[in-house]
Amino acid sequence: MIVREYEKDEVTVNKVPLYLMGGIVAISLALTASVRLGYFEREAVPAEARAAAGVTVAEMRTLRFFDEPDGTVRVEDGATGQVLSSFGQGEGGFIRATVRNLVHQRRIRNQGPEVPFTLTRWTNDTLTLADPVTGRSVEVSSFGPDNRAVYADMLPSKVGAR
Repeated sequence: MIVREYEKDEVTVNKVPLYLMGGIVAISLALTASVRLGYFEREAVPAEARAAAGVTVAEMRTLRFFDEPDGTVRVEDGATGQVLSSFGQGEGGFIRATVRNLVHQRRIRNQGPEVPFTLTRWTNDTLTLADPVTGRSVEVSSFGPDNRAVYADMLPSKVGAR
C-alpha cells in the first residue's frame, strides 16, 4: 500500500482546552439563568437605587447637540440656545459616543431632535444624561472622573462660574 504524504499529516487537538472552554460556556449560561430565575439579585437599576436612597435632583439642564459640517459637535442649552461647548474633530470622544448611542435610539423609533436631552446632577453628585423621548439614559458618572467632568462643566453652576 502506498501512503501519500498528505495522508500522514494528522491534526490533533488537545481535548483539555476544549473541555475548559465548554465548562466556561456552561457556567456562564448557568449563572445567567440563575439571575433570570431569581436565585441571585439583579444589578441595581440606577433610578431605583436613587429612589430607595432618597437621592433627589440637585441641578438640571436640557441640552441639544449639533453636528457641524466641519465635524465639530456643538452643545447648546436646550432652553436658551446658549452655546455651552464645542468639540472639534478628534475631541470630545466621550460626548460623541454617548450622544451617538442616544440619537441612534431615537432614529430607530423615527423620532427627531425636537426634544432636548436632559443632564441631571443628583444630590449624591452623580450625573445622568437622559433622553425623555426614548426613556433611555446614560449614567455619566460611571465612566470615570474625566468623562464626568466633561458633562459637569455644562451644568448651570459650572457655566456661570466660568
